Amino acid sequence: MERDGGAYGFFNDTLLLSGWGVLEVRAGYGPTGQRDETTYFLAGFLEGYLTARQMFSHYSNMFPQLIKDEKILNPLKRFLSKQDYWSREQAKLRRSSDPLWMHVGLILAQLDGLQAGAAYWAKTKNREPLSLFAVQFLNGIGDLLDLVPALTPRSNSSAGTAAFRMPGMGHCTALIKVLPGFENLLFAHSSWFTYAASMRVYKHWDFKLSDPHTATGRMSFSSYPGFLMSLDDFYLLGSGLLMTQTTNSIFNISLFSQLSPYCLLAWQRVRLANALAHGGEEWARVFSKYNSGTYNSQYMVLDLSRVSLGHSIRDGALTIVEQIPGKVLHSDQTQALRRGYWPSYNVPCHTDIYNLSGYGEMWGRYGEDFSYDLCPRAKILRRDQAKVSSLRSLKHIMRYNNYKRDPYTKGHPCKTVCCRNDLRARRPTPGGCYDTKVTDYHMACQLVAEVINGPTTQGGLRPFSWEHFNQMAHQDLPPSYNFTFITVRPSLYQP
Repeated sequence: MERDGGAYGFFNDTLLLSGWGVLEVRAGYGPTGQRDETTYFLAGFLEGYLTARQMFSHYSNMFPQLIKDEKILNPLKRFLSKQDYWSREQAKLRRSSDPLWMHVGLILAQLDGLQAGAAYWAKTKNREPLSLFAVQFLNGIGDLLDLVPALTPRSNSSAGTAAFRMPGMGHCTALIKVLPGFENLLFAHSSWFTYAASMRVYKHWDFKLSDPHTATGRMSFSSYPGFLMSLDDFYLLGSGLLMTQTTNSIFNISLFSQLSPYCLLAWQRVRLANALAHGGEEWARVFSKYNSGTYNSQYMVLDLSRVSLGHSIRDGALTIVEQIPGKVLHSDQTQALRRGYWPSYNVPCHTDIYNLSGYGEMWGRYGEDFSYDLCPRAKILRRDQAKVSSLRSLKHIMRYNNYKRDPYTKGHPCKTVCCRNDLRARRPTPGGCYDTKVTDYHMACQLVAEVINGPTTQGGLRPFSWEHFNQMAHQDLPPSYNFTFITVRPSLYQP
């Protein structure tokens, strides 16, 4: 490994062995005077080259998951093209006067490097390179969860009943837990999505930047091939911030009329906030700018600098940020943390976001599954969080699925912390909770976590196997999932 260049690192392709590939990239530590834009381009190029084969496979697995109707392709390409052009023009015009736009330029340079690195690999294999659209598609998958339905024309015949859309599967469960004497702080996230998305890569980035407004260039996070962000999200940042997220549905589809390509996509705003923010309030302010109204989520930003184990948890330790089209709200929820825990399960906590999204309407129509306080996961986490006292018990609750016996699940394998949609008696589908990431205060200070890939087998549930769902694209994914937790830590960092 050449450490004198503009970027260096490695990729361990261990998906089939442990459930995770591991990528580490360090950039900006080579020649003095290297421009930050060059650092980001080289970091992207190296990642694109090292993970190109996986990028091809992940794109082939994810494209049919999001593009069910080819008629959406041209509107989607036009939207992404306009958004890309607008953001590049704004970065050129404003990067010298606004740190936010300077960092937008860095992220786009990294995206260009990613595409170029993957193209260079493809050339050595005599393969057609991934298009810019393919790379935009991969990075925008979270945004596409809202963008694709928003761009899909609705028939006039259904206009009267189409003010609200039917619920789909929620995305993710998160739990932040403080022990009773503030002895430790535990932080966990379990992703929910199609199992076709389970090509996991855990990434450690360390970028040295000259820009004085940068809070950190170091981050460790769960991710995927070709992604310049986490998507889950699960980030441990060199600034002392931890961030995770669960998605919130938009049932009131009239909100999508506010969508415009003249915005910054959610994945870009997360990257900006992670790079520029020194605390939760600042994270919320940066993230709120140029809101795309896509990948609408509840973000949890934990500031370790405001936590003194065994002593106090100061205001500003936990900031909750929620987004819908046209609005981003945030609040300091440290008091909830002091009482013991913060749960997150795809239902907004801010009343305005809850009502405007249409959750109140859904509760009226379909019952307490859409209640913030009384949905199944709210009940389960309220009941069981008191049993969490260590990483071991944290892992247990985050992999929990006792759907046959737990009274709150009513026999449904997805009305629980770690969903198994493939076990439904009627119309089983290969989707649900397919990973878990956990850390605590001490580990997070070193950017260390423990992670597992694959649907839960807790309580004797059978391991998921693709043999029952061969019709779904799952190129280069493990044939079955029975992995254990592994520890992930950066190895190249030298303070």
